[in-house]
Amino acid sequence: MHSTLDDPAVGPPRPPSRFRTSGRRGRHLAAHALVAAWALLALLAASDRQTLPVARWLAIHLFLLGAATTAIVVWSEHFAVAMLHARPPARRWSDARLAGVNVGVAGVLAGVWTDLPALTGAGCALLVTAVTAHLVVLVRLGRGALAGRLAPIADYYRAAAAALVVGAVLGWLLATGRTGAGQYTGLKLAHEHITLLGWIGLPVLGTLFMLWPTVLGVRMAERTTRVARRVLSLTVGGLLVTVVGLTLGVRPAASAGMALYAAGIALTGHLFAGTLRHKPAISPAAAWTLAAAMAWLAVGVSVDLGLLALRPLTVVRDAVGSLLPVLLVGLVAQVLVGALTYLLPVVLSAGPKERATLRAVLERYWPQRLVLLNAGVALLALPAPGPAGTVGALLAGTAGAAFLALTATALVRSGLALRRETGRSGGAGRPALWGIAAGVVVTVLAVLVADSGGGGGSSDVAGGAAGRGSGATRTVAVALTDLRIRPARIEVAAGTRLRLDVTNTDSQRHDLKVEDGPATPMLAQGEGRVLDLGSVTADRRAWCTMPGHRAAGMSLDIVVKRYGTATAGSGTATVGSGAATAGAGHSEHMTAGPGGLDLSAPFSAGWRPRAAELAPAPGGTVHRAELHAGSKEIEVAPGVNQRMWTFGGTAPGPTLHGRVGDVFEITLVNDDTTMGHGIDFHAGSLAPDRPMRTIRPGERLVYRFRAERAGAWLYHCSTAPMLQHLGNGMYGAVVIDPPGLRKADRTFVVVTSEIYLGTPGSAAQTAKMRRDTPDAWVFNGVAGQYEREPLKAKAGERVRFWVVAAGPSDGVAFHVVGTVFDTVYKEGAYLLRPQEAGGSQVLDLATAQGGFVETTFPEAGHYAFVDHDMRHAEAGAHGTVEVTR
Repeated sequence: MHSTLDDPAVGPPRPPSRFRTSGRRGRHLAAHALVAAWALLALLAASDRQTLPVARWLAIHLFLLGAATTAIVVWSEHFAVAMLHARPPARRWSDARLAGVNVGVAGVLAGVWTDLPALTGAGCALLVTAVTAHLVVLVRLGRGALAGRLAPIADYYRAAAAALVVGAVLGWLLATGRTGAGQYTGLKLAHEHITLLGWIGLPVLGTLFMLWPTVLGVRMAERTTRVARRVLSLTVGGLLVTVVGLTLGVRPAASAGMALYAAGIALTGHLFAGTLRHKPAISPAAAWTLAAAMAWLAVGVSVDLGLLALRPLTVVRDAVGSLLPVLLVGLVAQVLVGALTYLLPVVLSAGPKERATLRAVLERYWPQRLVLLNAGVALLALPAPGPAGTVGALLAGTAGAAFLALTATALVRSGLALRRETGRSGGAGRPALWGIAAGVVVTVLAVLVADSGGGGGSSDVAGGAAGRGSGATRTVAVALTDLRIRPARIEVAAGTRLRLDVTNTDSQRHDLKVEDGPATPMLAQGEGRVLDLGSVTADRRAWCTMPGHRAAGMSLDIVVKRYGTATAGSGTATVGSGAATAGAGHSEHMTAGPGGLDLSAPFSAGWRPRAAELAPAPGGTVHRAELHAGSKEIEVAPGVNQRMWTFGGTAPGPTLHGRVGDVFEITLVNDDTTMGHGIDFHAGSLAPDRPMRTIRPGERLVYRFRAERAGAWLYHCSTAPMLQHLGNGMYGAVVIDPPGLRKADRTFVVVTSEIYLGTPGSAAQTAKMRRDTPDAWVFNGVAGQYEREPLKAKAGERVRFWVVAAGPSDGVAFHVVGTVFDTVYKEGAYLLRPQEAGGSQVLDLATAQGGFVETTFPEAGHYAFVDHDMRHAEAGAHGTVEVTR
């Protein structure tokens, strides 16, 4: 029967004679022995159920970085030579590159597993060097070659090699902890996309342009070369845009890039669908299996595109784990199964009759196996309960085991036929082919078993032990809760192998990073991971890496007792008081104190003060607003920018204004990419459990309350540690007019607070908050802003000042120099009215209190208003009212 592999006009020519020499056979046999070795290691790692997250991470990387990388390097060079009609490169240099790849991979995996960044870096450098050399060879093969219709496929292999170089560098940054919390999500997603869709996806996609018509037994479509070039432009260009967008955290760019990649997949599918015919395929089993693999690739890319387009990157990062079964089993394993189903009979047989016999063996029960395998992939990929994932793994494993049994049968039959052969020239090449087949078969098994171990969960565990001691093994249950790690102190005997069974019982997301050791991923409520620290011989610390959590007390001391035994026995440690030890980050303490800012310096060009005028209360009795929680760079003093956590992009947040009885319906949207936020309105009276809960990045909640009492009320972030969330700007005011409030000519709102410079949530900044030593005290978020841009009024006008003390620690003694207040309203009650004989000089408010004062300016001039605690006034809490006639 006709095969495109046998037609030089439509497929790659037969390999040059050098590929059929004993030396070439030996090299290919050795290369696929390496593939088999990596796959077997992956299989062993996947079978380790005691340290499942670490084992899963290692199994996946053993397969993708070890087995798949070795196979792609070998076969991309082989196919490039064949399709370009080029002269093969020198064997010794090919062997050197292959050795460099495998030694580099071994160094990377060993470095991560043992938590030795230097070894990880050296392995990554060697891997990048070897793959770059491989890329150079692929480029040089095209120079002066005769080429052919399938020459563009070599470009897929070149692009894939470049993708691995980028992916390896990104992986090094992640594995060695050189990314901050803000960059981790984007870089992790970029690494996963460039590796799975670039290094793995592009060679598979390119090879299918040749393999698909071959399996069908049809001539290649005339437009195949043109379509292949167009698909390459779409997929490579789209992947590049996606990776850059993810690295920079620009989700729209990342989704646009994935749309281009998806368009390339769609164009490929359209081409392949056009080659279908009514005549049966040479191998229906291979054709259907390859079609299913392409379908899963389309599904995976489509789901990924939808996630990037609609969900925050943190959600995408956690959901990517569910796509691993689709790509590993649905795509890679099925491509290998489909390719072997067609190719093994071709390469193992000595004639048409034997080929038909072997093909019949490999195609036994193929419809049932196809259904089982793809049903298993679907169950593994769907966000279903644990039993569904187990059933899916069993189904996929059963289909894979059946194929392996049939493959073994085909190999045995081929071997028996070879023994009966005498004097046939083709028989000498079969041992190499058996080695190749065995390597690929074991790889298929490794994919199925490695992926079934994780149930579709996230794979971003940075596992690895610091070493393997000879002492006893001790497992300690560690709970992350209420911004504490419990227990806060673990004592172990020197040489004990320590495992931390970490569980997050808090509504917020937390992780646990061990000093110079492994770390968990970000854990949602109820999630857990096991960290293996290996043999502990020196004191170590562990902490949550979320901004501000370590400084708030989320730290753990691991103390080595040189003599005797630990205070708690082996097994699960007893939970203590949960009070974490203080002192984390003492070296980070800043020395800047109150008044340290240069308030006489100019503000930056384009700076504008915050409008202090209170807008009239809106009409109607129901007021709806949307507040976005996030972070923003704000100029908090002349020439001083500070990253603030904000509601609505300002600190303080927008002022809400209404009347007694009005209903406020506030939608809180968490635009932050790294932490949860909540909100608490002091003006409402309701159970806090639901409306004041912390919401994760990308989530939203509706907070509805009725303002049944008048006053000046504080609202603020309800997420612990509130000292930090308030101290970094997450507060605002709600003004509810008392009934019968008379009209004022001008009404201003002044929210007082403190400014703490430094990295938000850092130990240094938090220490200043705890000592109550801010860098400035401010009105409406900016030190001295109303000194530069005074408030405006006219002589004889009645001016009302609503004041709210946001703190987080200090109140205010609000005073206007040169005037006397004739009206004082504090915490819901009038203390002084205009018709009374007395006057007031200060509105004194404790933290979170509010009220208003009124005065009439007697004549034109400049009237200073200050916090009459002079430390505060001199450090920014002052302004001016410019009064004209």
